[in-house]
Amino acid sequence: MSAKKTGDKTVTVQQIGSPLRREPSQRQTLIGLGLNKMRRTRTLEDTAAVRGMINKVAHLVRVVDEA
Repeated sequence: MSAKKTGDKTVTVQQIGSPLRREPSQRQTLIGLGLNKMRRTRTLEDTAAVRGMINKVAHLVRVVDEA
């Protein structure tokens, strides 16, 4: 048994901005989050790495739900 259960907390993000004319690293961050088209949503595990990626492209995504 692991000390931490997988899938305890999730965060749902939606892409609201276009990656066109943005830094390549921001485009790669969106792809890493599974968001590469407008209005696409993904439910991801709420980890420090995912939160950092969301903060990097905060102007292109919005957090829809935190569970």
